[in-house]
Amino acid sequence: MHKILIANRGAIARRVIRSAHKLGLETVAIYSEADAAAPYLAEATHAYSLKGFRAEESYLDQDQLFQVLQDSGADAVHPGYGFLSEHAGFADEVRKRDATFIGPSSKLITDMGDKVSARKKISALGFPIFAGSDLVDEKAALVAAEQMGYPLLIKPSGGGGGLGMIRCANEEQLKVGLAQARAVAERAFASSGVYLERYIQKPRHVEFQILGDGRGGAIHAFERDCSIQRRNQKLIEESPAPGLDEGWLLEQADKAAAACAKLNYDNAGTLETLVGADNDIGFLEMNTRIQVEHGVTEGITGMDLVAEQIRLAQGAPLPANPKRSGHAIEARIYAEDSQTLLPSTGRISVYRPPKMHAVRVETGYGEGQEVTPYYDAMLAKVIAHAPTRELAIGRLSVALQAFEIKGVRTNQALLLSILGHADFLAGKVDTQLLERMRGGS
Repeated sequence: MHKILIANRGAIARRVIRSAHKLGLETVAIYSEADAAAPYLAEATHAYSLKGFRAEESYLDQDQLFQVLQDSGADAVHPGYGFLSEHAGFADEVRKRDATFIGPSSKLITDMGDKVSARKKISALGFPIFAGSDLVDEKAALVAAEQMGYPLLIKPSGGGGGLGMIRCANEEQLKVGLAQARAVAERAFASSGVYLERYIQKPRHVEFQILGDGRGGAIHAFERDCSIQRRNQKLIEESPAPGLDEGWLLEQADKAAAACAKLNYDNAGTLETLVGADNDIGFLEMNTRIQVEHGVTEGITGMDLVAEQIRLAQGAPLPANPKRSGHAIEARIYAEDSQTLLPSTGRISVYRPPKMHAVRVETGYGEGQEVTPYYDAMLAKVIAHAPTRELAIGRLSVALQAFEIKGVRTNQALLLSILGHADFLAGKVDTQLLERMRGGS
């Protein structure tokens, strides 16, 4: 491996460039017409333009990507997160062109991408799951619901990110919800398959970072708590998970790593769970890629997870089991209104990230760049590390206040209100905290 094509944009593209160059590898950045002014393009060894503005016209256009792969002479592809990162067919096509796909095997991507299949496999390997069903039509759903009891969730089998997920408290809601969930699943994931799962009241969202060598070896790099969410999308992530017993968390992390070892998991991945009352834990999904919030784990371990992805793809052995130090917390700054949560577009007239001790900013934007409606609205991730949670929260709060952005609205005020909320400060977090803060039930 000598040259990596980065099949992505924004913060993760810049992040891969940094780690690849540290390893002495060349990088090939790609950019749509909407991203022609992105600052990281000058940081890559090479940059190639793609026709089109929208994702489906550019970053998702495999014909254009493979033409760049050929023209650039790249011999590896890093998919980042989102876009084609969990597309088994794309991974196969990369490998058919004698290039290295920096991620898991296409079989693992397929097996873990189907949530019903993934639940069965992970359960058989010793990790707990919550009660759920196979794929259901209305008749099967009614039978399963009677056995499971209400409330429950309808979830797309091929989904992710909370899309198409509907809570049902009774039979009438179930019937209506099935049609709605199927429609969303068909549009978003090209598959209308749905299943039912037990609904957990006020759950914690806790995930475990995994690295596997594909040869029966796997390690974990501890957990991340991702409970602070809006519209089922993560806003704030941290490690260690506050308010949960460290010994119990390590037991779950060991179980997660053991299950992934038995899967012959290769490269980086994240086993996500929900945690209910009394440490009631169940598998949620397996993300077969680097996570947006990987910097939290890097903050507490000193690891370079992107570099480890590259090394593992080259056939290197697993790194030593990491040690954890201090507390790391990340906030995602979005170009959206803090009150309405609606996206904000326009030209960034001022963009001045803070430069602070033990604070890291990951971003793909710069001053003068346009924020368009074509992609995810995340502008930056701000990650703070400190010896204690309290100090890390304080450091992050100062950094968010010091991050000057003008030209588009951002959610910085919302993030600061969460960080200063009494329940958050006390570690009493769950996936519904923001909803309660905003006056929801």
